[in-house]
Amino acid sequence: MNAINETPHDPNCIFCKIAAKQIPSGVVYEDEEIFAFHDINPWAPVHFLLIPKMHIPSMAHVGPDHAALLGRMMALVPKLALEQGCNPYPEGGYRMVTNTGREGGQEVQHLHFHVMGGPRPWLRG
Repeated sequence: MNAINETPHDPNCIFCKIAAKQIPSGVVYEDEEIFAFHDINPWAPVHFLLIPKMHIPSMAHVGPDHAALLGRMMALVPKLALEQGCNPYPEGGYRMVTNTGREGGQEVQHLHFHVMGGPRPWLRG
């Protein structure tokens, strides 16, 4: 672990607080390393966030030591998307978005993946 770029938990991070259940959320999934919850301002009929519980500020901070964690996160998406109401592939589907840094539109400095789906049109995207 790189102490400069990641810590187990950042006490000032809203997503760390959500994962620690200090702030209520609509829980979609949880295990020892991963937490998923409903977006409070959804853009689509299905819109949840998938985060590592470990505080990783952004994709810019991901390295080879995170490969297994990110692989597990990506492998969960199809299952969770269907469970949350996305229609099956190929007619259905979902979109995954990860914003990185200010110019990439990142608002919360904790790595997170938006998973959005459901019948169109969507509010945004």
